[in-house]
Amino acid sequence: MNYNEGLVQRKHAVTQENEDAEDAADSDSSDSPENKLTLMEEIFLLGLKDKDGYTSFWNDSLSVGLRGCIIAELSFRGRIQLEPASMRRRALTSRKLAVKNDTPTGDVLLDETLKLIKVTDPPESVRNWIKYLNGDTWNPLKIVYQLKNVRERIAKNLVEKGIVTTEKKNFFIFDMTTHPLTDDNIKSKLTKKIQEAVLDKWTNNYQRIDKRLLALIYLAHASDVLEDAFSSLNDEDYDLAMKRVGELLSLDFQVESVNSNIPEVLWSVIATFNK
Repeated sequence: MNYNEGLVQRKHAVTQENEDAEDAADSDSSDSPENKLTLMEEIFLLGLKDKDGYTSFWNDSLSVGLRGCIIAELSFRGRIQLEPASMRRRALTSRKLAVKNDTPTGDVLLDETLKLIKVTDPPESVRNWIKYLNGDTWNPLKIVYQLKNVRERIAKNLVEKGIVTTEKKNFFIFDMTTHPLTDDNIKSKLTKKIQEAVLDKWTNNYQRIDKRLLALIYLAHASDVLEDAFSSLNDEDYDLAMKRVGELLSLDFQVESVNSNIPEVLWSVIATFNK
């Protein structure tokens, strides 16, 4: 092995060590007793009508967006990764998903998905997993991968965390379980965090944005709930915020997956929604 080859190998080794350390840090913080909100819970909260306690009947993007959140959350917790890239650098959305660490997270939705990914052979791509988890397939062999009652289970988690409560609401021809907010402060902080990221704290280098916050912005857009986060802005700030979100959406995700310290799985999720 020549000197240059040694340098390249050491560089790759250091990069992998840094990624593993970041994965461990994300996993520790997410699995801690303080129990931060998951990406799924944050997106659900953004789309939740505060007093009525339900999400929009007309938002077809929320269900599939929540499945993307599950994949992204598993990545942040160091449980899954993309298969190694070949010399041909296949598209992010076509690379297969693999389990990196099968230790349960303690979250029912995450652990159910992790088990499915682990036992599936041959492995599937991120794009396919999001479709299957949402039930978007005509293949009867794949329909078993559909996650059921996702919004209800997310709401249950939020009830247990004291953020929403459970009520029954009558809609004339049927009754529905609703989950009005009991803690307005949590959602207000969440909304403010997103607004500040694209306004007061905006930087032309997106890599300075916290990784989970960046994921939240992308996934809120994919789930069609970003408008809810920006609804309180005046017209000038709204236009500026949307312009900057547009800049994030215009990135070359394939290139960024190589050059940034953000998990490749997240870029694959983003690329799936912005194909």
